Amino acid sequence: DAELLEAAAVLHDVGYAPDLAETGFHPLDGARFLEALNAPRRLVHLVAHHSFAALEADLRGLADQLAVYEDEATATRDALWCCDLTTTPDGEPVDARERIAEIKHRYGPGDLVTEFITKASPELLGAVDRTWERVGTAR
Repeated sequence: DAELLEAAAVLHDVGYAPDLAETGFHPLDGARFLEALNAPRRLVHLVAHHSFAALEADLRGLADQLAVYEDEATATRDALWCCDLTTTPDGEPVDARERIAEIKHRYGPGDLVTEFITKASPELLGAVDRTWERVGTAR
């Protein structure tokens, strides 16, 4: 799934583009955009569910809209989450725990994103740890 993972890693935040914002929730907006372009089904679904988007969708009242996309819960999905959490917004490598701390700091206490990342951390870090274990095994 290397090509699929690369495409998902590049496109996972496309929903942040102002012209694509319908709901204001970038995983959902990005998935809808890619779906409208007839992008491959798995790519659309990976973008929709990147980095435990289901939890944030629930907090935003958008769970029903996100539910039309499947979270495949595979090694490829974990690797996408790992890519997102081990790269800064500027594309620099970062430890996943530092990235989570940076997100909390950037959004501040009381923000929905801070609430989300706090609740999501165990699942997100699990995906990162599983990915590093798989890479270590592959070496």
